[in-house]
Amino acid sequence: MVPELKLKRGYDPESPDDGYRVYIDRLWPRGLSHETFRYDSWDKQIAPSTELRE
Repeated sequence: MVPELKLKRGYDPESPDDGYRVYIDRLWPRGLSHETFRYDSWDKQIAPSTELRE
């Protein structure tokens, strides 16, 4: 069985069926506090480069 992968924006609300949440970006999302934004892991290394983001 292949595990299901769901993509969501950091600004999308959390839902009970999210499962393990990995935040992939080099920057913290604007307007979200560390207390309200829930993630299980933050992987900056696989995020797009600054040049690619711009």
